[in-house]
Amino acid sequence: MEMEIELLRKENTPENVIEHCQAVCRKAMEIAANFENADTELIRKGALLHDIGRSKTHGIRHAIVGAEIAEKYGYGQDVLNIIERHIGAGITAEEAVKLGLPEKSYVPETLEEKIVAHADNLISGSEEVDMDFVIEKWKLRIEDPDDNIERFIKLHEELIGAFEE
Repeated sequence: MEMEIELLRKENTPENVIEHCQAVCRKAMEIAANFENADTELIRKGALLHDIGRSKTHGIRHAIVGAEIAEKYGYGQDVLNIIERHIGAGITAEEAVKLGLPEKSYVPETLEEKIVAHADNLISGSEEVDMDFVIEKWKLRIEDPDDNIERFIKLHEELIGAFEE
């Protein structure tokens, strides 16, 4: 069994979250296949561990908690950044303060961070969903979702738009 799956289980991550992480990993690999320069091993690790923080909390802080857990197991900053920056299409420093998170940007920066964040958006549970599903979900869950939706659409165009038929 993969080391990351073993780690999720060691941290008592719920089985449905592990299945979600595996589905996100598959979707991330599908997106990464469009990019010759994507670090697929980094994407694999980041995708599998992106929700490890859900072993402790299902709140928005799961990304920060997850990065702390992964750091404890010796994962590098590149993996920690994927975990911390995977929520939605990213959270700006200003939005972070409103959400009670430490004031810094949680917007994905590298190609690998963007791929995992977007793959996570396109998986609900362990099923693939489309952009409309995500946008409607965000309209229901996020106060003033317009900036988030704009970042999501921009991310989609950057990662998938050029490759759609």
